[in-house]
Amino acid sequence: MLSEEELPPRKRRPPLTWLYVPADRPDRVLKAMASSADVVIVDLEDAVAVRSKDRARDAAATALEGRDQGPVDGRPPVARQLPVQVRVNHPRSSWGSQDLAMVRGLPEWVGVRLPKCESPDEVVEVAHLVGPRPLHLLVESALGVERAFALAGSHPRVASIGLGEADLRADLGVTGDEGLLWSRGRLVSASVAAGLGPPSMSVHPDIRDVAGLLASCRVGRALGFLGRTAIHPDQLDPIREAFAPTAPELARAREMLAAAAAGAARGVGALVLADGRFVDEAVVRQARRVVALVDDPADG
Repeated sequence: MLSEEELPPRKRRPPLTWLYVPADRPDRVLKAMASSADVVIVDLEDAVAVRSKDRARDAAATALEGRDQGPVDGRPPVARQLPVQVRVNHPRSSWGSQDLAMVRGLPEWVGVRLPKCESPDEVVEVAHLVGPRPLHLLVESALGVERAFALAGSHPRVASIGLGEADLRADLGVTGDEGLLWSRGRLVSASVAAGLGPPSMSVHPDIRDVAGLLASCRVGRALGFLGRTAIHPDQLDPIREAFAPTAPELARAREMLAAAAAGAARGVGALVLADGRFVDEAVVRQARRVVALVDDPADG
């Protein structure tokens, strides 16, 4: 199995789409692996009914250990080409300890998505339990939001931090996205300050509301999020469309990088383009982020 660093070049670009799939549906897991998602999240938590928890855990272990990699719709399996995470049940739940024990036996390229994070000490404990693999934290309460920076920096293997907005809405008692603006901004700041980079957005729960999904993604992009989790494959393309740079944005970014490189060759640190746009190191950093979403680092 390839590690995340050894994935094909297109997968080394920053991911924009994460697809949740219920662990108790092996057929859907394999289809998710064959989808256009950048990352697949095999879900043992919210997507699985209580009576199916044990069966879901066994099915996830079988699929991710590579013992059940049959063809999907007549095509060969492609699980080896996708980063995968397992969302476990909370460690203090009835199933959490068994979930973590199962994950510990999986290959180290399988990451852990840990829900309802509030305690940095608990994150450290989970890191010891699951072995050397990436940890992806979900903040789903007011207390978790207040501790976002501490959570993000709680262990070297924390690779990302994100919001679980359904639970957070209930905890805060908010009825619209406006009530989540502060929490979203707080999470972006905590993630970047901890050196994790921009976080991804939480799921959009209405799979038929493409217009609403696009509008929400654009708001999230303006707030500093990069990419989004999805609950259905039909959401992947709209998410990618919303977060990928447009042709004019990409052209402007490349123009700024070229101008900055030419200026640096002349010993000029900041310059003004012919159309009046100012280019300095901060502008260059933002331009690099735009280009990185399209150009593979290995290409140049």
